[in-house]
Amino acid sequence: MTTVEICVSDVPTALVAEAAGADRLELCADLGQGGTTPSLGTVDVALRTLRTADLRVMIRPRGGDFRVGEIEQQVMLADIAALRALPNPHGITVGVVVGALTPDNNLDLAVLRRLIEAAGPLPVTVHKAFDEVDDQLAAIDEVIDLGADAVLTSGAATTALTGAARIAVLRQRAGDRLRVIAAGGIRSHNVRQVLAETGVREVHLRAPVRRDGREATDGDEVSRLVTAARGERMR
Repeated sequence: MTTVEICVSDVPTALVAEAAGADRLELCADLGQGGTTPSLGTVDVALRTLRTADLRVMIRPRGGDFRVGEIEQQVMLADIAALRALPNPHGITVGVVVGALTPDNNLDLAVLRRLIEAAGPLPVTVHKAFDEVDDQLAAIDEVIDLGADAVLTSGAATTALTGAARIAVLRQRAGDRLRVIAAGGIRSHNVRQVLAETGVREVHLRAPVRRDGREATDGDEVSRLVTAARGERMR
């Protein structure tokens, strides 16, 4: 099974992606900064509106680097607690997306441990801060030991295809202990190649299109990509 995750910036774009067949959505604010925590109201309405797609919510208090200070930790912990308290009337699978680095570009294990513990039963994805870590093989083991559910990566490259060899190695290292999600430049025309070269079964992308002067989700592209991914799955 290949899972298609679409990064979205609001509820309308989430609904477009869901209608186009996305399996999972990553909900963020401020995609120009790489994604930050969406408002509580946005998450609440998403949970009341979505029906079939799983949901992951970015927990990141600001753009910029991935160093997390004490006050920022408190904000992230409060956001996770608020998310867990929201009603989930349709019982969709909800999780969080987090990341934190030390000044020397290692995973900040102390911060990540607190965040993952705060998430409790919610699945946790470690986001592309992971791609700034020098020793990614060691970091995979650290993410597993922390109890995260998945890691998002382009193999420390600009695109998933460029980093395909590294992603393949990371996937092999993770085995069945951790889900590896490929990201970076994935589109309907190359998703089969990404799946073939990396061996992953999960892909992540934004599928952006400009409408009314702002970024929206291209439902047609999502649909094409889902069809292509399912074609790969049936091979």
